[in-house]
Amino acid sequence: MQAVLAILVLFFAVSSNALPLSTKSRWIIDDSTGERVKLVCGNWEGHLEPLLPEGLSKRPLDEISRHISLMGFNCVRLTWAVHMYTRYSNLTVAQNFHDLNLTDALVGIQRHNPQLVGLTVADAQRAVIESLGLHGIMVFLDCQVSHPMWCCNDNDGNGFFGEVYFDPHEWLQGLSMVSKRYKDTPTVMAMSLRNEFRGPLQNKTLWYHWVEKGAKTIHRGNPNLLVLISGLNYDIDFTFLKTKPLRLNIGNKVVYETHRYGFTESQGPFWLNQSVNYMCKMLPKKLRKNQGS
Repeated sequence: MQAVLAILVLFFAVSSNALPLSTKSRWIIDDSTGERVKLVCGNWEGHLEPLLPEGLSKRPLDEISRHISLMGFNCVRLTWAVHMYTRYSNLTVAQNFHDLNLTDALVGIQRHNPQLVGLTVADAQRAVIESLGLHGIMVFLDCQVSHPMWCCNDNDGNGFFGEVYFDPHEWLQGLSMVSKRYKDTPTVMAMSLRNEFRGPLQNKTLWYHWVEKGAKTIHRGNPNLLVLISGLNYDIDFTFLKTKPLRLNIGNKVVYETHRYGFTESQGPFWLNQSVNYMCKMLPKKLRKNQGS
């Protein structure tokens, strides 16, 4: 069974902390009761060059976690970069910020979160996840890029298997390391394969080949996790699944993830030139078609 997850601003709505989670038709459910679980997820960037979730130079970690909870969120989409684990897992926060010449930011971390300064970037990520968990916040670990950098464009080298920063074997290694690392952390309830496949190298044959390997790698590392699968063309195209479904055999853990933004497919001018009623009718219809519905 699969579910479809549309990322707009939030994922779903309202709250529950029942874990682990599975899917039933289009819904996310509590494994133990079969009841539907509704997720309200905020996004927290952690895949950029500092390899640390943003804002920790400005406020204490527990204060941020508490504020996320008070705002009504029960989930965070925490982004990460593959190289953080495959190449830089022993790099400390202090070393990395020093190497990047982020002097003022490092001073801020020393003031607000001194417990993080001497940790490796991987252990600092764990500290963030543990703080979120103490405040009732579940975590969906989103594999945003391999090489730490801002995302995304067609030629950033992070978009598809075989690009300059996207070694698929190293990617599988990263998925395995992260899924195993959080096997005993139940608040980590989901992992994505990759954010927004894109670029000139993308093709369906390689998509099927590596997506199958990636999903099974995560499931072997931690069978409790939901596995989020992105489509092609910046996560808007799943049309090919209608004629050739994925055969993963990982139980009710598959979630198809589709993205839609105000700028998707350069749709901005249409909102100016078409009626709102027309756009609100057309966009859901197109979204369902692209999902392979």
